[in-house]
Amino acid sequence: MKMTTLCYLERDGQYLMLHRTKKENDENRDKWIGIGGKFEDRESPEDCMKREVLEETGLSVTAFRYRGIVTFVSDVYPTEYMHLFTCTDWTGTQKECDEGELAWIAKMHLLSLPMWEGDRIFLELLDTDTPFFSLKLVYLGEKLCEAVLDGKTMIK
Repeated sequence: MKMTTLCYLERDGQYLMLHRTKKENDENRDKWIGIGGKFEDRESPEDCMKREVLEETGLSVTAFRYRGIVTFVSDVYPTEYMHLFTCTDWTGTQKECDEGELAWIAKMHLLSLPMWEGDRIFLELLDTDTPFFSLKLVYLGEKLCEAVLDGKTMIK
């Protein structure tokens, strides 16, 4: 089991996205994702998110919203509990990321990018300003087999 955070920094109808291209043996290789990573000892979800955003982008989060929890179940990877955030304000200067290329992508173009199928579901939840949610995504390999939102099956 692993605990992670993911944050979408938002400005002018765009999200800051990370195209994961630089790490070998990366389960997210060649996919576009938000900014985030694994918890360190004694961190809260907010602590982890802020640290990961700073490490990967050089930006210090000053205004954010905790949006939901996404549970990933896979036949390949350990179960992951991801704490999902959006951020609308930060300080600092964006830097190059050692895990891939950072790019500001218009929200209306996000779904055309290579990404996990389940990411499309929670991006839609973010876009429609859904209140705090719990989303369970079950994968066989890279195929999404089941999605359960707040205990109600969406995809089976």
